[in-house]
Amino acid sequence: MAATLTEERFTGPDWIFERKLDGIRLLAFKQGKTVTLYSRNRLEQHNPAIADAIAQLPAKDAILDGEVTGIWGPPTLRDADKGHRLAYHVFDVLWLNGRDLMDLPLVERREILASLPLRRPLERVPEVTDREPWELARKEGWEGVIAKRRDSPYEHRRSPHWLKMKVEASQELVVGGFTDPQGTRHGLGALLVGYFDNNDFVFAGKVGTGFDNKMLVDLRAKLDAIEIDKPPFTKAVGLPRLRAHWVRPKIVIQVAFTEWTVYGKLRHPRLLGIRIDKSAREVVREQP
Repeated sequence: MAATLTEERFTGPDWIFERKLDGIRLLAFKQGKTVTLYSRNRLEQHNPAIADAIAQLPAKDAILDGEVTGIWGPPTLRDADKGHRLAYHVFDVLWLNGRDLMDLPLVERREILASLPLRRPLERVPEVTDREPWELARKEGWEGVIAKRRDSPYEHRRSPHWLKMKVEASQELVVGGFTDPQGTRHGLGALLVGYFDNNDFVFAGKVGTGFDNKMLVDLRAKLDAIEIDKPPFTKAVGLPRLRAHWVRPKIVIQVAFTEWTVYGKLRHPRLLGIRIDKSAREVVREQP
């Protein structure tokens, strides 16, 4: 079961939140003392420490799902980096003692998992109980947060019942153009944004999410009033040519995104709002 990326940020009693781990997904199959480990693309994996720990569990058979973090390899290699202790973070159980658990709701599977005595390098993934788990993730430097519906069965697909919220960066950018709306969308399709680098206005990509209908229509009216004939960008790779309009670089917006690509574009950007407290010429690419 895989999580679907979402740009929403929410809480609620119907959801369980977990830390998104930056590791290797691993399914563990136990049959008696025999343990077989598989990656998410069903390739067999070799890790004696994890297999031995699972073999010692008091269950005749079991299927576990989780994520491995830390150093893979011989003990000498693992000992060389004490800051990366090998661990198998178990977050789900699909089968136990001859019983198929996949149709049970997540909360019941978690209770069954809690009954298993996991010992290092096995660890249970705890629930994140902070009011704003994604803010905790940002402060602690996590990769992100996974939100799971409490009543969700285990599905062999990328499911909307599991959602992943990646930690986002945020900065101001300047609107240099926009594209026409497509289908049933109103106002505009996406904003074409950039930042200043000395005397250059550098294209940073398209922002097409984070709008409601009213904002789309209001923004279109503001942009129509400052439309110009040619692109204002002086450095621009991948600039759209079809259904594109250009504006004087005056409107500053706040954008959330996951990272900068190697091509200098925003990855997974979304609009947070319009800034009226900063002039366009002040907007540069912020460095961490």
